[in-house]
Amino acid sequence: MKPSDTHEISETVIPNSDQFGHIEARGIDHIPNAERHGHARELFLVWMAPNIMYLDVILGGAMMKLGLGIWPAIAVIVAGNAYWLLVGLVSVSGARSGTAGVVVMRAMFGVRANRVNVAIIVWGIMVAYEAVNLSMGGLAGFALIQALGITLTFGWKLAMVLAISAVTITICVYGHQTIVSLSGYFTAGLALCFAVLAWFVLKHANLHYTPPGSPSAATTWAIAMVGLVIIASSPMSWPTGADYTRYLPVNASATGIVVWTTLGAFVPAVLISIMGALAGTAVDMGDPQTSFAAILPRWFYPIFLIFIIVSSIINNVITTYSSGLALQGVGINARRAVTVGFDGIVAVSLTIYALFISNFFDTLNNFLSLSAAVLGPCIAIYVTDSLLRRHQYDGLQLSDESPRSPFWYNNGICWPGVVAEGIGTAVALLCINSPVLVGPVARTLKGADLSVITGPLVAAGVYIAMTRGARGMHARNIQGAAVVANESEPVS
Repeated sequence: MKPSDTHEISETVIPNSDQFGHIEARGIDHIPNAERHGHARELFLVWMAPNIMYLDVILGGAMMKLGLGIWPAIAVIVAGNAYWLLVGLVSVSGARSGTAGVVVMRAMFGVRANRVNVAIIVWGIMVAYEAVNLSMGGLAGFALIQALGITLTFGWKLAMVLAISAVTITICVYGHQTIVSLSGYFTAGLALCFAVLAWFVLKHANLHYTPPGSPSAATTWAIAMVGLVIIASSPMSWPTGADYTRYLPVNASATGIVVWTTLGAFVPAVLISIMGALAGTAVDMGDPQTSFAAILPRWFYPIFLIFIIVSSIINNVITTYSSGLALQGVGINARRAVTVGFDGIVAVSLTIYALFISNFFDTLNNFLSLSAAVLGPCIAIYVTDSLLRRHQYDGLQLSDESPRSPFWYNNGICWPGVVAEGIGTAVALLCINSPVLVGPVARTLKGADLSVITGPLVAAGVYIAMTRGARGMHARNIQGAAVVANESEPVS
């Protein structure tokens, strides 16, 4: 889409642009009111389906590997997943603007600077998460092949990875309404498998488990803060929550969007992570795909592996869908189906590296620990800007990428957003405790990692200070971007 054509194309109504079983016609372009549909309550299943995922089992088990006891691990899991509230808050902007999250971010970073922000922070990390999910599905697929008595060769491994990726990309190409419509079926099937899995885990879990060495209170606190970063890294990877609300009516309840989005992700993430922590008292969470065989009946083990494969596909569906939109936000002039396909190729390449060249679990740990340092400030700036504007954004103005845009700022750069992101990330790195980097603050605090607390708070504070002091820039921009919205309807 050329900048000069933005308004004309955005105003055009495309009949049946978002229907189940039909390829979605829209990308990051503005959704006219005539094409808006749905209710806030549908977001509960949209977010629940991808969060009944095996990654949370691994993250919960990681709490035990770090050296936490059962109750400290549960406290960390609940606290880390509370960050899903941030995703709920940024999601309101999608309904108000009728645009994707990467487009709304132009309001806080500027048209040009946002392309860099989306390319490095949003798309780069999302495609890495795709590789993580694809790797987990691939490992489960490898174990399933062996469980079926087939000799596992490189050809079988590659075929499994490609098959999982192909299913994911196909669903993503069909797009938003297909994802929404399938989410209820995905949720029901995965929840049933999870319930059976939880039953067998509880039968073998050691509810009186204590970590080896009986760590002191100071050591437990430091470990807990490292665990908080690992758990919080998942919700903080979703600054693009608006992608799934942009088709909702402009006056959809803000409270409903926040509540249903937050609960839809929080509830399954907490329950499954706790199950992973309990499993960590009974099996080796360093190789859970195969070690779970020791506590599962033989008839259920293949179903368990299929559960991992399917859950990795479903989580990757919404990740790949959003990263495809992110590529358009970077400035790639291609249809959404094309960007999704390119995105899949990159994810498969990273997966092949993670599974066949590197150690997957080391790669996962390194990635999660560092990603939160940049994602935390990014989503904090987004939430802050949205709250300051009372979630009011004009999608047509946001879609204008020309120098005439109110979001062009200074040569396409909004310095408050750029500076806040830079300072917030720097502070987070000073406080981080990861396998590849230990900041000086973390060393002083004997290993405690405060990056997911300090980075977002500092970024939000700097952004508020700079926007308030920029000669009324924020006030003028709110006036130029505001739309009429009715938030008086009850939560739906």
